[in-house]
Amino acid sequence: MSSLKKLANQTMWYGLSSIAARFINYLLTPYLTNADAIKTSDYGDMGLIYSALPILNVIFLYGFETAYFRFSSREEYKKSIYNTTAISIIFSTIVLTSLLWVNQVAFARIVGLQDVIQIIQISIFIIAFDALSAIPFAKLRQENRPRLFAFIKIGGILINVFFTWFFISYCPSQLKMNPNSWVGNFYDIALNPIVYVVLANLIQAIVTLLLLSKQIAAIRLNFNTKLWKEMMIYSLPLVIVGMGGMINETFDRLMLRWWFPAEDIVKKEQVGIYNACYKLSILITLFIQAFRMGAEPFFFKQSTEKEAPKTYAKVMKFFVITICLMFLVVTLEMPIWRNFIGTKYWAGLRVVPILLLANMFLGIYYNLSVWYKLGNKTMAGAWITIIGALVTICFNYIFIPHFSYMACAWATFFCYGSMMVISFTWGQKHYRIPYAWKKLIAYIVIVVLLFFIQKALLLITQNIIFELATGTLLIGLFIWFILLVEQKEFIKMPLIKRLYKTKN
Repeated sequence: MSSLKKLANQTMWYGLSSIAARFINYLLTPYLTNADAIKTSDYGDMGLIYSALPILNVIFLYGFETAYFRFSSREEYKKSIYNTTAISIIFSTIVLTSLLWVNQVAFARIVGLQDVIQIIQISIFIIAFDALSAIPFAKLRQENRPRLFAFIKIGGILINVFFTWFFISYCPSQLKMNPNSWVGNFYDIALNPIVYVVLANLIQAIVTLLLLSKQIAAIRLNFNTKLWKEMMIYSLPLVIVGMGGMINETFDRLMLRWWFPAEDIVKKEQVGIYNACYKLSILITLFIQAFRMGAEPFFFKQSTEKEAPKTYAKVMKFFVITICLMFLVVTLEMPIWRNFIGTKYWAGLRVVPILLLANMFLGIYYNLSVWYKLGNKTMAGAWITIIGALVTICFNYIFIPHFSYMACAWATFFCYGSMMVISFTWGQKHYRIPYAWKKLIAYIVIVVLLFFIQKALLLITQNIIFELATGTLLIGLFIWFILLVEQKEFIKMPLIKRLYKTKN
């Protein structure tokens, strides 16, 4: 149980910092979707550029973050791993940034933002600074320095939030009150407001890099060619995994922009609605992000233990229970969560349960991926992700012209579902982990049934208080059921054990 306690501790620290950082960032969603200055089509522009950036991030890092964790545990590479990884990333970032800048018009045309080239130019530097920050952040995680990690992450996001408010609210109001205001020296009120949203992100990326200056200053010209070659062999398949993952996660906004048969502004409005509603899967996506931050180094360190497979199985069980509960909290309490976005985006709320289930599948897949990462079978992960990407592309190509963003939601569902099933069946043949898969499937089925039970009850009345009351009751019922079924597991936990002894 000590290993699980260690993972929980790491997940708490890295998780809370990541959740806090991303939650603060997500607070921009209600702000931006309700801002008078930002139209639905403008928010669609934002969705398009932030769909392209994660794909570029995969290319700029080419799997070296994961490779860093994989090889840092090897004694012969401990002195050179950080320097080799950082030097490689710095050199490649300079080259890739230059190539992007030279081809910025072609990049803008692909994304569909050729009329707002400033967004493209700023975004090129965002991706560059983010890439340069990745390995120093990985070093902090490897050295178990979560407090500094949390400070830098949250500090950067607060900078982003401040400058977003400054550009979107403060500057326009100052110019309206006084056309000769000092902000007129750099602020153009006629410019697309998303340019300033992206500019705030660039300021965040620069400040974050400055806060990592001590880790950057620790880089030495100690480049291990042998290590670099091994890392490249290990990580290149992860580029395919990452590219496929980003196609599955964010590329649907771009495909919606390409394939929905309508005028350009209508396409961007559809992207804006879908992008806003996608943010309502925040609870599960934040937890998955937090879990990955703590779990990736933990899984590699745990791999040498004899009881590692049992530990992985136990981690999976508690993970599934948690995301099932989160699914219910969002779907059954939708009258609360829908206020997270502007009312002009509510037309797309029906995609939320589908996307939540899809992200549940994705989280389970991340757990399952331990088999090919530990076994150096990263090409297996590449093939699984390629299959998922093909499902995404084909499904969207066929159905977007007829069903708009609903096709994107279902494509995400089937994509992550297929990846989860393939990874499980393939992984059990190479690295058997005793997952309680029948019980886990039952938990997922139960929460989906509870969702439909509430929908059936709402046929009686559409009263918001009734909806919240039935939602709370069903969530409580699920928690009671889990405590009953998993009583033995919960009693083993230190805090519960102490409470149980005190009671008796």
